Amino acid sequence: MITKRIIPCLDVKDGRVVKGVNFQGLSDVSSPVDLASYYSDHGADELVFYDITASFEGRKLFTEILREVAANVFIPLSVGGGINTVEDFDRVLKCGADKVSVNSGAIRNPDLIREAARLYGDQCVVLSVDIKRVDGKFTVFSKGGRENTGLDAIEWIKRGEASGAGEIVVNSIDTDGVKQGFDIEMLQAVEDAVSVPVIASGGAGSIQDFIDLFRAIPDIDAGLAASIFHFGEVQIEDLKTEMKQAGINVRI
Repeated sequence: MITKRIIPCLDVKDGRVVKGVNFQGLSDVSSPVDLASYYSDHGADELVFYDITASFEGRKLFTEILREVAANVFIPLSVGGGINTVEDFDRVLKCGADKVSVNSGAIRNPDLIREAARLYGDQCVVLSVDIKRVDGKFTVFSKGGRENTGLDAIEWIKRGEASGAGEIVVNSIDTDGVKQGFDIEMLQAVEDAVSVPVIASGGAGSIQDFIDLFRAIPDIDAGLAASIFHFGEVQIEDLKTEMKQAGINVRI
């Protein structure tokens, strides 16, 4: 049985970690360097670092903070925000990232995934997809959930996998920050459509939500969360202990 990964997410704006609800109403949390170091030392399997306004503001990702974060963590680091070219991949990888997450940049240039996978390998390319239900259909949003692209989410994700994305992060805008559990219906639809690892994001409010996720979708690879970890509502060590007791394979 595959070992399930627990991944804290650092949403960074103006050099600080922030968190909102349904991608809106952002509030300040902490220093990304301090939080990253804490998670690296307290059981996280990986870290995700998103410069959440880089695409919307049309600028490049904050590399200075990223370098400092990468220097202070000893677990895999996935980085996204403002990734629009293979040069952006190169810059972020040279700052210490292990994987690069692309979202709006791939929507603007679908060939970006193929080009990056050819240069750096599928394992480096993560397709992050912000999805919201529109008229009952899973629809892709871009620019931090601000813009409806009209793209069918499942078809877009299948296209990303075919182009060389080695991992998919599914961000449910409908459940983001609500803390009522992961979007099982959406995640199952994605898991059924692809063969690469899928990371669930959006909706975790308790330890039980992670247990419910991995029981409902045994093949899903990882659960990602932000506020419940940032605000100390759930300690990763406690989460993993209870997951193990529930028969879910985790790294303790």
